[in-house]
Amino acid sequence: MDVSTIPGVDGRLTLGDRLGRWRVRWSIGRESYRVEPGLYRIGRPGPASPVLVTANYKLTFDALRSELEGIDAWILVLDTDGVNVWCAAGKGTFGTDELVARVGASRLADVVSHRKLVVPQLGATGVAAHEVKRRCGFRVVYGPIRAEDLKVFLGNRMRASEAMRRVTFTLGERLELIGVELVGALKWGLPLLLLALLATGADRTLGLLGAVLPLLVGLLTGTVLVPIFLPWIPGRAFSLKGALVGAITVGAAIALTPADLSVLGGVQLFLLGTAAASFFAMQFTGATTFTSRSGVEWEMRRALPFQLGAVVVATTIGLGRLIVG
Repeated sequence: MDVSTIPGVDGRLTLGDRLGRWRVRWSIGRESYRVEPGLYRIGRPGPASPVLVTANYKLTFDALRSELEGIDAWILVLDTDGVNVWCAAGKGTFGTDELVARVGASRLADVVSHRKLVVPQLGATGVAAHEVKRRCGFRVVYGPIRAEDLKVFLGNRMRASEAMRRVTFTLGERLELIGVELVGALKWGLPLLLLALLATGADRTLGLLGAVLPLLVGLLTGTVLVPIFLPWIPGRAFSLKGALVGAITVGAAIALTPADLSVLGGVQLFLLGTAAASFFAMQFTGATTFTSRSGVEWEMRRALPFQLGAVVVATTIGLGRLIVG
């Protein structure tokens, strides 16, 4: 096979790459931020060079290649519909079938003399190593959690230290995810506005801003404050963490509303704001490796009834007060 026909990539990220990274962190064009699946080369790889497997989400692809500058390697990109490795592994698109198919389609056996594939550890849930070996002859070697450890991993005969296997979720890593979560939460703006209008109906002096403020505080609590203070908030469930912090921040926001706010109006806004904080904090479970798919489903089944119940009670109070006049 003529390896010169295999497209090459550079380990240095351009200004456009960095701007694209910033853009998708705020969920702008995220669905189309992907590269073409297939085999790529970085540096001047030969038959003995390592093969690194990744997803076709460009943010993931860029994170990998930027850590490979100065290394000769092959990059095998799977078609994950533009989803990162960890999420795609959970959905099955970064999986055994796609990996085996991509090895065949790229004619990898004709390109390299060895039979090893370095698969990210976070993709292990989607890849059955024994099936890959049986079906295409390549042995799966699970690489480190972070791309930044790849140079040491490859230099150490593909042996990962304990630290390379440990998942972290530092403040910096959490801050990087807030933009996407915040933009996603803002899509709920219209339903929240309608709830705010309902809350305003019986308290004419409250005004729209007074009604919106607790809901906005609840939204920001769930998407910003909970991720920032996550390790220090009591409880394991994200919904509970959101409710606890939301009760404090929403209560403070209500205290800043006009003094003539009725008790029922305050209860109504407190329920809506705290439910919003709990709901949006729960959405953050999809952004962390600390929760499994089954764990997320377990929490949602138990938290949603309470969140919806708070909204129903608050809405009933609002309707009742409007009817009574």
